[in-house]
Amino acid sequence: MVDAGPVTPGQVSFLLGIIPVFITWTYAEYLEYKKSSSVPKAHSDSNLVELGEKTIKEDDRAVLLEGGLSRSASVKFNSSSIKVNLMRFLTMDDSFLLEHRLTLRVMSELGAILFYFYICDRTDILGDSTKNYNRDLFIFLCLLLVIVSAMTSLKKHSDKSAFSGKSILYLNRHQTEEWKGWMQVLFLLYHYFAASEIYNAIRIFIAAYVWMTGFGNFSYYYIRKDFSLARFAQMMWRLNFFVAFCCIVLNNDYMLYYICPMHTLFTLMVYGALGIFSKYNEIRSVMAVKILACFLVVILVWEIPGVFDIVWRPLAFLLGYTDPAKPDLPRLHEWHFRSGLDRYIWIIGMIYAYYHPTVEKWMEKLEESDTKRRVSIKAGIVSIALLVGYLWYECIYKLDKVSYNKLHPYTSWIPITVYICLRNITQQLRNFSLTLFAWLGKVTLETYISQFHIWLRSNTPNGQPKWHLSVIPNYPMLNFMLTTAIYVLVRESYLTIKLFQANTA
Repeated sequence: MVDAGPVTPGQVSFLLGIIPVFITWTYAEYLEYKKSSSVPKAHSDSNLVELGEKTIKEDDRAVLLEGGLSRSASVKFNSSSIKVNLMRFLTMDDSFLLEHRLTLRVMSELGAILFYFYICDRTDILGDSTKNYNRDLFIFLCLLLVIVSAMTSLKKHSDKSAFSGKSILYLNRHQTEEWKGWMQVLFLLYHYFAASEIYNAIRIFIAAYVWMTGFGNFSYYYIRKDFSLARFAQMMWRLNFFVAFCCIVLNNDYMLYYICPMHTLFTLMVYGALGIFSKYNEIRSVMAVKILACFLVVILVWEIPGVFDIVWRPLAFLLGYTDPAKPDLPRLHEWHFRSGLDRYIWIIGMIYAYYHPTVEKWMEKLEESDTKRRVSIKAGIVSIALLVGYLWYECIYKLDKVSYNKLHPYTSWIPITVYICLRNITQQLRNFSLTLFAWLGKVTLETYISQFHIWLRSNTPNGQPKWHLSVIPNYPMLNFMLTTAIYVLVRESYLTIKLFQANTA
């Protein structure tokens, strides 16, 4: 039985805001159709060429703008009057609507996605079904995806290192996106099939995501030295704009989507660590003090009893969460548990990023050494990595859920390091990636959020997704196929929204 909860002011505001946007976008598309149909056909080929060139330029900008704001976009914003633009929007000025047609399209697309979320998870229009775990089916699907990916999307990359200018490709972007992609698949299947037997592995995957937060943000700020307010605001917006709308439309607490506040917190901490006295970041001793300070802050807040509540209680309105199934737990319990599990791994990511150029230079020398020396060193690294991984698996991973969680904050770096060593041990392994998994890893945050509402189903505000969304009742595999296809289709819309953000930020 669905409990949609009372209608909130936020839901009413969203509805009143999205309806005029959708109407004006529809009218803008009509104006564009009229405009394009009036263009002489003789010029259609040249128009297509111009459009193609524009698309390529826009795609290039989407990549280049990842690190900062567009100067032209900023100038446009500053030179235009908000009041005048608002009046032109309300009066449906033709030239204004044509100029901002793509903006209106993306906003309408976002509104349609959120409306679909509400239909799936807050109404009785679609049904639900219980989760049922089958180990054979779970393993079959995982292996099938790996085989299909290997047969259809194995690609060799020839990128050059930003540090050495050579094709070492240690922890390159293709590799990390592939890494995020296959972890995302296992994470989603774990939720869909309630595969509780791999709970400990899922904890490692989440730790790896947080590790990448430390690694990626440190690399950016250390190299680019861009601590501007504009860059900071852009990052916070990208991390939280979609989850904010989900919270408004579905009347959920921010902490239901715990990955978002976790990434936001650790991004803030990396920004603070490198932004304070940033002009001294090149000095090794200063960087060592900063990393040590990060450890001390974490120890103070999470290890000393009582400090966590003192620090975070003022933000309980934002980080508090009450699970309807467990109403007696303290409001900050979920935040304490989730943030505490990965409280150190983001610092490990920073350390690995700091030594990334050093390791890459060492790997370059290793690849240039004689064959006997190179093979013996690599064999030693593989042997040590496998031994450490085996001991971790036997002594830590095989523990029960509660016992494992107690050790996870201090040991999650071990399997992550083992994976990095094995994945980068040869030039051939570094050169190749499975682009299907890399494609799946491009919008992990939005994909994680949407699983709650259009793949699974909670049926109530702040509820955990304990059911499957059922579009084809009594046919679980056909239902799985259809809901997954829709899920992937919606995911494609996130890529459009993400590219739009990159072009207009």
